[in-house]
Amino acid sequence: MSDDEIDMLPDLNSVMATTPHRPNELLRQAVTHGRPPPVPSSNGIVSGKRREMSELPWSDFFDDKREVNIDGDVFNVYLKGDEGPIFYLLHGGGYSGLTWACFAKELCTLVTCRVIAPDLRGHGDTRCADEHDLSKETQIKDISAIFNKVYGDTDESVCIVGHSMGGALAVHTLNAKAISAKVAALIVIDVVEGSAMEALGGMVHFLHSRPSSFDSVEKAIRWCLSSGTAKNPMAARVSMPSQIREVSESEYTWRIDLTTTEQYWKGWFEGLSREFLGCAVPKLLVLAGVDRLDKDLTIGQMQGKFQTCVLPKVGHCVQEDSPEKLADEIGRFACRHRIAQPNLKFSPLASPPDPAILQYERRHHH
Repeated sequence: MSDDEIDMLPDLNSVMATTPHRPNELLRQAVTHGRPPPVPSSNGIVSGKRREMSELPWSDFFDDKREVNIDGDVFNVYLKGDEGPIFYLLHGGGYSGLTWACFAKELCTLVTCRVIAPDLRGHGDTRCADEHDLSKETQIKDISAIFNKVYGDTDESVCIVGHSMGGALAVHTLNAKAISAKVAALIVIDVVEGSAMEALGGMVHFLHSRPSSFDSVEKAIRWCLSSGTAKNPMAARVSMPSQIREVSESEYTWRIDLTTTEQYWKGWFEGLSREFLGCAVPKLLVLAGVDRLDKDLTIGQMQGKFQTCVLPKVGHCVQEDSPEKLADEIGRFACRHRIAQPNLKFSPLASPPDPAILQYERRHHH
């Protein structure tokens, strides 16, 4: 897809193609970005309308950007809200805290809450002495230390939300009892152990298949949309710039070389299903499209041990592609379990008026 075609992309709501997961795709994406089929470039294009591809500032979405010093390592953290339960958002491999920008803004309009979205080790604006130690154990320590530095001994309930790698870390963090506050719920987005373990063998080849560099931030954003990595231009404009770094004039490359962390990948996902089912809090598993649940999760789902939600017409990065729908699902989940209070315009217990949505919920909510 040419730059001009990307510039002419219609609004997200006017065209969003369903991208079913091909074999191994979900798991290949479990570590980092996938490249689903390109967004259609001809249907629904608004004639004469050029799409803005410039970077959007973090301050359009969050209230504060803070540096947290932990033993000499400086973790960048995005914050929003000043009262209510805390939603601790953990991003996937290769992303940053800004992957949650559109979702965080929407969630805070639906329920009274606070949001914390850190750049994990080796990602975004975080700076660590060892940028490549992405082991499960090290990242659990990071996640715990960041929370304690920002909130201390808070009495507020915490809902841990993780996407992809961050979803696995959310489960491990909860099982390790690494958060000092009361964890009231766990939400895992688009990562399933069986699929992730299956795809790890092809990950290095996949990472090398991506462009190695970009001429500008705008070109990186265009690639993000043309490759199908993101479908939502607003999310791409705030998230993609944090995933690259400038190495010379007119040359940008990936912020982190994930191939150097290969030794840790298996540790993220191994045993994840059993750990997830063993977490003694309300649990929600959000999937992008229909994915096979492994044996442990299938049995757990049939026994009602967790809720599932399948969001159609989104890629792997659910929080970027459909922040409104995801915020609505998580807001309802949080209110249903009395973790959060709805804001005036949000009616979490009211049935959606769309019959298709009602049928969808009957099929997928347990």
